[in-house]
Amino acid sequence: MNLARVVLGQADIQRALTRISHEILESNKGSSDLIILGIPTRGVALASRIAQQIARIEPGASAPAGALDVTMYRDDLGRTRTRTPAPTEVPDEGIDGKTVVLVDDVLYSGRTIRAAFDALNDLGRARAVRLAVLVDRGHREFPIRADFVGKNLPSSKTERISVRLVETDGEDAVVIEGGDD
Repeated sequence: MNLARVVLGQADIQRALTRISHEILESNKGSSDLIILGIPTRGVALASRIAQQIARIEPGASAPAGALDVTMYRDDLGRTRTRTPAPTEVPDEGIDGKTVVLVDDVLYSGRTIRAAFDALNDLGRARAVRLAVLVDRGHREFPIRADFVGKNLPSSKTERISVRLVETDGEDAVVIEGGDD
């Protein structure tokens, strides 16, 4: 029996992103030299929302948002289903000397973030790199941890955590599916 349960709804996701935005500003001491880069697909929408939230929190502040495609940097291309690469979009001033906040929907093994580090190196030299995720589910294969986490959701490896966003799926929700019967 494949059960699916919603663990975060639209309001929960909004609260998590608001909190993450405040934490990013506090950690960076404002929005100066801050760039928010989302990892496709859902990380890009989350990065955009965080950048908008930062502008609401600190009127006049800006944290440009962009996208960092890591598809061709993955070390598991031959073993997993891959998606079509998406464009990498970085603000015109580049990442050199900036604090880059990588944004992804779910942190699991850490392989996507490891690939993101390689992709970033090809773009320049950031002053610092931080990681924001909506969901941290555990089961790391690399020593990577998020600086900003919306929700820790310990899960079984047999479960699937799906993040659904209005921009890509028509609704905001985090759903856990499957698991042991």
